[in-house]
Amino acid sequence: MGLFTGKVAVITGAGAGIGRSHALAFAKEGAKVVVNDLGSDRNGGGKGSQAADAVVSEIKKSGGEAVPNYESVSSREGAENILWTALSKFGRVDILVNNAGVLRDRSFLNMTDADWDLVNDVHLKGTYYCSQVVARHIKVQGNGGRIINTSSVSGLMGNFGQANYAAAKAGIFGLTRTLAIELAKANITVNAIAPMALTRMTEDLPMFSGASVDQIGPQFISPAVLFLASEFAADISGQVLGVEGPRLFLYRMEKTDGLEKDPKRGYWTPQEIREAWGRISS
Repeated sequence: MGLFTGKVAVITGAGAGIGRSHALAFAKEGAKVVVNDLGSDRNGGGKGSQAADAVVSEIKKSGGEAVPNYESVSSREGAENILWTALSKFGRVDILVNNAGVLRDRSFLNMTDADWDLVNDVHLKGTYYCSQVVARHIKVQGNGGRIINTSSVSGLMGNFGQANYAAAKAGIFGLTRTLAIELAKANITVNAIAPMALTRMTEDLPMFSGASVDQIGPQFISPAVLFLASEFAADISGQVLGVEGPRLFLYRMEKTDGLEKDPKRGYWTPQEIREAWGRISS
């Protein structure tokens, strides 16, 4: 008996990297897994079935149950077909891990509409579509469930050359917080991870220069997702769990104590705000 025996987990973007690690980890813990992957490269180009098929084969060889799905998360039709794959093969869905992603890194002044649209369609719109489609069905099932989204340090802290990616990942933070509130009545917890891992998507980023997979690979990320999807985290929702190799921490929106001006003295002036900035910001 594993943590997820009898459960069905949908993992998007599960053909390689972090998604593959998630799929294998859930299968090892007894879940029946829908391995979704469009089969594109990290820039969103191309399409194929090999990536998802390979992970499904790997799971089956280890004695697990899995089915492939090749849809794009960036359309409602794709999200609905991902759900249909789970229902037609396994009859239910209990867990959704929104992991699919692409990169189109470019400095902001050189960014094109196509760069912006593709990244936001896959990350933010894809999370919206898949979460809504799956959450509606979990609510009908009546037994509750788990949604785990994927944000990023770029979205929470910013990063040069990733305005599109950062905007999408920041949006996922806000979406996670709101869904945690709205879906609580249906006993659906919604959390996010903000992972840092060396994969094909990140291998040429300066922050990973000199790092190895052994030090900061996908294998560190999946245990955090398993935790958030399990009964161990039944009372946890609306959180963003950072994972950097063996280090775990929470991201939180900061609100300072601030400073209030006596209304009798009128509205704040720009000069007064400048003079009081040290107290407002601390």
